[in-house]
Amino acid sequence: MNPILAIFKEHNISDAQINELFQTLTENPFAAMATIGQLGIPAEQLQQLMGMVMQNPALIKEAVEELGLDFSKVEAAKAQLQP
Repeated sequence: MNPILAIFKEHNISDAQINELFQTLTENPFAAMATIGQLGIPAEQLQQLMGMVMQNPALIKEAVEELGLDFSKVEAAKAQLQP
């Protein structure tokens, strides 16, 4: 299992919530960050999660694909954040 998804599962975050989070990520990355903050993951684990993603951005792609979502939408959302 993808380590991002494993951390969510460890904190009893439902599949529906995970799918909604990644769907939000494809539409509005800033809203996704706010949503992550509301999931109740302790700050130290959230920092660990963010560190994993920073060191290995492919983890997001793997998680999106594992969830059966369209990664091209994540790329489009990321492009919107670029100045």
